Amino acid sequence: MKLTAALAGLAFACSAPMALAEGLPDLAGREVVVVTENAYPPLQFIDAGGKAVGWEYDAMAEIAKRLNMVVKYENTSWDAMIPAVSGGQYDIGMTGITIRDDRKEQVDFSDPYMRSEMVMMVRGDEARFSDAKSFAASEDLLMAAQPGTTPFYVGVYEVLDGNEANPRIKMFETFGAGVEALKAGDVDLVLTDGTSGQGYVAASEGGLKIVGEKLGAEDFGFIFPKGSDLVAPVNAAIAAMKGDGTLAALDKRWFLDYKMGQ
Repeated sequence: MKLTAALAGLAFACSAPMALAEGLPDLAGREVVVVTENAYPPLQFIDAGGKAVGWEYDAMAEIAKRLNMVVKYENTSWDAMIPAVSGGQYDIGMTGITIRDDRKEQVDFSDPYMRSEMVMMVRGDEARFSDAKSFAASEDLLMAAQPGTTPFYVGVYEVLDGNEANPRIKMFETFGAGVEALKAGDVDLVLTDGTSGQGYVAASEGGLKIVGEKLGAEDFGFIFPKGSDLVAPVNAAIAAMKGDGTLAALDKRWFLDYKMGQ
């Protein structure tokens, strides 16, 4: 018992100076509950072995190490995430969440950890349209979207006619369900940020591709309950990881080197 306690104390003593050495806050082993959707590769998803993996998991693990905090993960749907974090049910939310002013009314955001551009993802053999204009011109073509997401609003206002009730937009509860509908031919287009699009295309073995010009840029951030004391420490860790190349290394691993399903 005494040896175990001594080893535990040594482990704590070794972890705390890391944060101090980098000039980062030391959260003294605080447990933090992080919620995610596990449906947005390559940021977070369930791999072929049933393990939750991805860019955000690696980034959060590094943040936890640098701040000396312990992370416990929970899972929820996208539409429940922001209200649940806003209500204090979870400490942090992560699922490629675009930083937007309307969302800032409900939750606090971290500084951006990634910038991505919106792209048009279609089936690999799609030849009926090649950009937003030609998609919009054909009334028979359908788009998948999750309500309230950036792809939904980009689809409404930058691809179609500005009508949020346009019947050409088919709603799905999860992003992955929309992609499956695209593969099955039930819809013809999925808008997604470039990071997720790259992951799906790389894993599709020719079944999916990106067409057209990019439709704009978005910044991703972690979300917190309003007034959370975790925002400043996480921002400090993000800044340190940008400065020392850690975030760039994660980009390389997940967007260039990693093939999903392997």
